[in-house]
Amino acid sequence: MGEPLSARRKALELLVKSAGRVGIELSRCTTDLPTAMRWLGASGQGSTDGVVAKRLDDAYRPGERAMIKVKRLRTADCVVGGYRYLANAREVGSLLLGLYNDQGKLDHVGFTSTIAREDRTALTRQVEALRSPPGFTGKAPGGPSRWSTERSGQWEPVRPELVVEVRFDHVTGDRFRHGTKLLRWRPHKNPKQFTFEQIVKT
Repeated sequence: MGEPLSARRKALELLVKSAGRVGIELSRCTTDLPTAMRWLGASGQGSTDGVVAKRLDDAYRPGERAMIKVKRLRTADCVVGGYRYLANAREVGSLLLGLYNDQGKLDHVGFTSTIAREDRTALTRQVEALRSPPGFTGKAPGGPSRWSTERSGQWEPVRPELVVEVRFDHVTGDRFRHGTKLLRWRPHKNPKQFTFEQIVKT
């Protein structure tokens, strides 16, 4: 563990090569910046959500985050199709986000919970005034997920009139892999114009 990464990497390459086993995959690495930039540009879809930068002269430091994870951050305008209350208060805790599919149905694609505390009361009044089923006319929230909890199925539908710009880092299938960051409201935008094209294009 006291050897630098450059030496540990060579040892790991020899180990993987000598093992000769199917199912062991060694992560790609490079010291060439244009190559790393190309890998970063292709991330955000499928199995790769970024690149990891490590110092070649660093020893292994267990329990420390001795690396930098670099993700490709993008933005999308999404339609609010519903919301969830906070666990312990009758105030909005997260907004459920949707995009229109090829059939013109609003599919649930993720959520954002980065709502400023001072904005919660006014936002709660706003979304409660729009409360009306079905909210999502295509895929709805609450399906199987590794993040599912007892509260996953408890959400309130709203008329699809609010549009919000969010920042995201990764898309798996047709969903944001992680929660998104709320950037700003888009009050003058027509919700119908926001489709999956925003998140599937590279």
